[in-house]
Amino acid sequence: MVIVVAIGTGAGLWQMSRAAGKIATAERIESKIALPELDINSKSEWTLQEVEQRKVMARGRFMPEAAIWLDNRPLPTTGGATPGAGQSGFYVLMPMRLEGLQNTVLWVQRGWAPRNRESRLALPPVITPSELVTIDGLAVAQPDRVFELGDGGESTQGNVRIQQNLRLTKEAERHPWQQMPFVLKQIGGPSNDGLNRNWSTSASGVERHYAYAFQWFALALSAFLFWLIHGLLRMRQITKR
Repeated sequence: MVIVVAIGTGAGLWQMSRAAGKIATAERIESKIALPELDINSKSEWTLQEVEQRKVMARGRFMPEAAIWLDNRPLPTTGGATPGAGQSGFYVLMPMRLEGLQNTVLWVQRGWAPRNRESRLALPPVITPSELVTIDGLAVAQPDRVFELGDGGESTQGNVRIQQNLRLTKEAERHPWQQMPFVLKQIGGPSNDGLNRNWSTSASGVERHYAYAFQWFALALSAFLFWLIHGLLRMRQITKR
């Protein structure tokens, strides 16, 4: 009983601490988002520390020929819904050549697109404007990462590149351009470009931690009640003798 109660209580408290950590992180991010928006085109060199989790604006032209499709990404959802909802797809990562900054690009996480269930290389149609555009978003160190083995499962067919994660340092070595040390996670934009930008918040999943904590605490309480009731019954039997 003592062992089960200790394990259940400890695991429940650990889940509660994880939930509290996510809430604290979300509050820090919200405080940064509330700061004035940064104009990425205002200077050629930004550090990740200056812009991370800040709202930013960028002007430039997309380079669809260098796009990367990050595989095995669930459908983004907000609120209390479970991310994914059983549908897997791609994060569409595309470099943008920044206006007014010579040979400087910014990687943009444009949105999520569904995956073809029959053919992994059959990419969904995505509309990319060819003209100069201005986009808004959130500066992040990198897109959400997934577990990978070996070369990350990279597949290349023509100009199509499908891989598990984005490595900014490798992309800088691959291309003859200067790039910003962060990614812009696009927010808003046209609704008819074939992309979903319903990004989940940093506090998503807190409800799941609370549910796990409840299960562990319930296990500990059940073990204690079982020991208590069983002990009382034994004592009653002894006293009757």
